[in-house]
Amino acid sequence: MQNFRPIFYDTETTGVRPAVDRIVEIAAYDPVREKTFEMFVNPGIPIPQEASNIHGISNEMVASSLTFKDVGIQFAEFCGEDAILIAHNNDTFDMVFLRNESTRHDFTFPDWKFVDSLKWARRYRRDLPRHTLQFLREMYGIIANNAHRALDDVVVLHQLFVAMTDDLHISEVYNLLNQPRDLQHMPFGKHQGVPLKKLPKDYVTWLAKNGAFDKPENHELAKGLQKVGLLP
Repeated sequence: MQNFRPIFYDTETTGVRPAVDRIVEIAAYDPVREKTFEMFVNPGIPIPQEASNIHGISNEMVASSLTFKDVGIQFAEFCGEDAILIAHNNDTFDMVFLRNESTRHDFTFPDWKFVDSLKWARRYRRDLPRHTLQFLREMYGIIANNAHRALDDVVVLHQLFVAMTDDLHISEVYNLLNQPRDLQHMPFGKHQGVPLKKLPKDYVTWLAKNGAFDKPENHELAKGLQKVGLLP
């Protein structure tokens, strides 16, 4: 893989449904060039009060802002084409919102690579009970800031990511997260460490019934259980 540059980014939105909600802010940090990006986005729809209560962005604050297409062009120029974009919960939130907005506005981003720091934390810090950005910040002793505003979260994410990945280059992190894994032991829960073939079938049934295998981070587990005959 070529020598990609890491770009840490975050989005704030009108809600949590990528198919219907819109981006209201994009922020990013390029640690190589030591530059930041932060822009409001006029979503074209009202921001619900419950969303404003979380990120502090009101309809008045974005009323005179550019639409996503114009902001997206500037964001793409900031990142460049040789970037790996890192966000916390990227795979099921930020990246999905970016792609939906680009489709909605008939705009194509460069062929970026993406890394989900939440996926990394869940895979390599299974000793922790939670993996939210703010919980991990506390665990790693990173100073608190104005949580839930995009650029503040990006600054925390960069510090956290460096702490979690140590001296690994971003390309190595990307490769580790994307290489296929052959899970042979239960990675979490009350049966953590137990060989998959020895798991109680009623426990696997309970996990399936509660939607555990619908989550992207558990797809590899589902494949492992299928191999040993505990899932159809």
